[in-house]
Amino acid sequence: MRTTPTHRRIVAVAVAVVAAATMAGTATATPSSASAAKVTTASARPTGSAETQLVKAARAAAFAHAGATGVSKADTLTVKDALVDPEGKRHVRFERSHKGVPVIGGDVVVHLDAQQKYAGASRAVHHDVSVPTVKPKLAAHEAAAKAAASANGTAGSAQLVIDAREGKSVLAYQVTVTGSRNAEAGSAHSVVVDAASGKVLSNTPLTDGFISPQLQAKLRDLGQQAAPRTGAKTPAKKPSKPTAGSFPAPATGSGTSFFVGAVPLLTTQTGQNSFVLKDPSRGNAETRDAGSKELEAFTNGKELTTADNKWGNGTTSDVNTAAVDAQYGITSTFDYYKSVFGRNGIKNDGTGPHALVHFGSNVGNAFWSPDCSCMLYGDGDGETFKQPLVALDVTGHELTHGVVEATANFQPTRTDARGNQFGEAGSLNESFADIFGTAVEFKTNNPQNPPNYLIGEKLGLEQTFLRRLDHPSLDKLEGTVDSWDSGSYDREVHAGSGVSSHAFYLLAEGSGQKTIGGVAYDSPTSDGSTVTGIGRDKAEQIFYRALTRYLVSSSDFHDARTATLQAAADIYGQGSTEYQTVDKAWAAVNVTADNAPSGTKG
Repeated sequence: MRTTPTHRRIVAVAVAVVAAATMAGTATATPSSASAAKVTTASARPTGSAETQLVKAARAAAFAHAGATGVSKADTLTVKDALVDPEGKRHVRFERSHKGVPVIGGDVVVHLDAQQKYAGASRAVHHDVSVPTVKPKLAAHEAAAKAAASANGTAGSAQLVIDAREGKSVLAYQVTVTGSRNAEAGSAHSVVVDAASGKVLSNTPLTDGFISPQLQAKLRDLGQQAAPRTGAKTPAKKPSKPTAGSFPAPATGSGTSFFVGAVPLLTTQTGQNSFVLKDPSRGNAETRDAGSKELEAFTNGKELTTADNKWGNGTTSDVNTAAVDAQYGITSTFDYYKSVFGRNGIKNDGTGPHALVHFGSNVGNAFWSPDCSCMLYGDGDGETFKQPLVALDVTGHELTHGVVEATANFQPTRTDARGNQFGEAGSLNESFADIFGTAVEFKTNNPQNPPNYLIGEKLGLEQTFLRRLDHPSLDKLEGTVDSWDSGSYDREVHAGSGVSSHAFYLLAEGSGQKTIGGVAYDSPTSDGSTVTGIGRDKAEQIFYRALTRYLVSSSDFHDARTATLQAAADIYGQGSTEYQTVDKAWAAVNVTADNAPSGTKG
């Protein structure tokens, strides 16, 4: 959930366990064979007594090594995630409370070795978290009123928090404001209000829209009308014969989508002639109908049913068509994360993804909503977009925001009055969403949606894509950049995302000209170097491990470099070609140890 924006840059560093390529390393992982066909960074999540013992050891280590972790005796640590690597390392991600009050920016990951001995920590802020009192001067209802006015909506209850950003600790209230009239889709906002002065410290939308407010305005100013590249209108195959007997029961249906034509759908049979668009084989992944309302909860959506287990007709004349694309997208993304990383659901808890189609009125966007832990798809704004944004890479991108929320939870450094977000951590959020949205396309490998390193190419924009990973600056709509500079500290997050997206492409495919899957690429380097890629599969493993183990809410591009180097050392060894190529890829986008900012830690 986007609840920790800041108004200046905070550097997050993985302490002790992270090694930089140009510095003395501390990696202790046993190198895997560089020539191995496939190395997995499977998210082994301990259960039962094993998890209890791991969390206990990590919590004890956090307090025993307070100088590195920043944890004090007045703090309480609540586990958010715990992972065990194939080579034995352990990582426990904690959220923090101080004197019983939740801390925004208090996240810390404690790293242990195979014997559960302390091996380092990654933390979001590096100053002491402390406030003189946890008794507010401002009443809760006063804070709620200020939050409602700031976000132009209806305030919920005000929760007391400690805002540990800005290099200091401030007692504050956090308020969720719904029905904001500042946003086209009336999205919820998280507003943080100083509990002493009443000053609004931050006001951040809780939904991650695929189309930013800035881009939306530009497309309308240009008068662009998207012409979606839809799939062949091949009739759906005949569903399998309905099961006779007890219900509910799994069933195999078929759908005709907008973007990928005919697709098989696993559904739930609830009666002899009744089927629900819910996939029991994937944690009950389900798509429902929002009925053109801005629903705040997935359960408020209407179940989608048919009598014959056939869904959609490839056009907007059938309300189920958008649902076919949505269901295909959320299940394909679920399959990608599970088969490639062993991640069982967006939160790694076995629960399948959820989606609401026909969300709101005149909404030309798609969102990941932390508020309902689901995907939201509008039907188009009637201006730029006249169809739902239910393309596969859009869904993979947006659901990855959910994965980021459950792990590093990158936060923007500031948000403007229109909801545009800025800063390096927010740029990493968009970049990882683009990287893994692209990866979902490659893994799914549907000929009606050929995989490539382009983002949003099926939406039919005049630019023919929205963003691209090989040469990000070819995106003129958002002004995406190819490499890092000092402006990255306060660049709009979609524009800034090019830095790490480009580093990923170079790591996977290398620099220069090449044609992959019929698409021509020509990837430049900022230092004039030549980079030879290690392959997309290995690059994905490295970036995923960095995301889930070593990155935190305030991480910047230099932290991402350090984290991916450590990830490469973990999986392939510090002297490996993979490790060296990670270093070269970041240098090729001007992110190096030599130009890493210093003296700006929170």
